[in-house]
Amino acid sequence: MDTTDRLKLLGDPTRVRLLALLSTEELTVVEIVEVTRLVQSRVSSHLGRLREAGLLRLRRAGPSAYYAVDETGLAAVGEVWTWLQQNADDGVLDEDRRRVRTVLRSRGGTWADSVAGRMERHYSPGRTWEAAARALIGLARLGDVLDIASGDGALAELIAPRARSVTCVDSSARVVDAGVRRLGNTPDVRFQVGDMHALPFADGRFDHALLINSLSYATDPVRVVTEAGRVLKGGGDLVVVALRAHRHDAVAANYNHVQRGFKPAALAAMLDEAGFDVSTCEVTSRERRSPHFEVITAYASRRGTPGGPGAPS
Repeated sequence: MDTTDRLKLLGDPTRVRLLALLSTEELTVVEIVEVTRLVQSRVSSHLGRLREAGLLRLRRAGPSAYYAVDETGLAAVGEVWTWLQQNADDGVLDEDRRRVRTVLRSRGGTWADSVAGRMERHYSPGRTWEAAARALIGLARLGDVLDIASGDGALAELIAPRARSVTCVDSSARVVDAGVRRLGNTPDVRFQVGDMHALPFADGRFDHALLINSLSYATDPVRVVTEAGRVLKGGGDLVVVALRAHRHDAVAANYNHVQRGFKPAALAAMLDEAGFDVSTCEVTSRERRSPHFEVITAYASRRGTPGGPGAPS
């Protein structure tokens, strides 16, 4: 089925309702009927058409069959589907979300059984992304780290115990002062006012560099990644987190973003041109909160002799 046919399917409000429901939970036909209060034959008919269009996937577990959205299929109608999600302010959908919680509780079994396959979407006491990040950073053994456009040191606070040193550079003196107040007593962490387009450090100074949500503020992203490469040692690591290209100008303006995101292929090419070997550059997450920004993660290493100085720009 081509994209035009998929778009026609989205013209039916019931099918949009089912996709909205199944984008958050994996449900059986019986559970969908219980949530939506629709006739089972009607539900089954719509599910069949959505699955035939590649917008739903089916998972069998013993005698049960579970439906959920197929992210690959939805990507073919991505902008339309994103618009529908952002503009669907509907009491019916709110009621569906309320009822689905009741349905999930009635499944029985353990909490883990009820959210199997979707654990990252559900809260349980102590099980948060922050807690997981703080635990996993314990596996790291880092050398000298440069956090470019670091903000007030939230990330530095996390990685400092596992690094030889952390240097935070940010263009805002006020933000740097806040970082000093926050981490002034933490050994081997220092803050400096500086422009990410012209980093105030010698060539080959660092083992690792971070560009975490920094490129949104770059007037010249190519220059920024080139500078990151310059201050890295040969073989040094660069981690980039950036928004995928989007059209949400008003939201971006509220956060003073200069760039409206990047396409993964274009970002990878930019890194390659700046002298990096790119191992990963792809969309790794999609925010659940509207307007559902997508996030790119890139891992790259500076070309050159490991441990040697980075090549000058």
